[in-house]
Amino acid sequence: MSDPTAVNTALTVGVPTLAVLFGILVNNSRLNDLRSHIDARFNDMRSTWQSELRRVEEVLDARLKHLEER
Repeated sequence: MSDPTAVNTALTVGVPTLAVLFGILVNNSRLNDLRSHIDARFNDMRSTWQSELRRVEEVLDARLKHLEER
């Protein structure tokens, strides 16, 4: 492996391969962060919708109770 051509070939193939692997790892990390951020936002929206629906349900129950008392 002391042949300069072999070393040159190994560097020519190895360096871009390592760069691509590093890029894949970085992008995977960023995608995981994005996914966790989106999951958190969906959970927030779910809790907001549940509280709003609970409020609407209470209003409808009060109106129905008022109509039944007539």
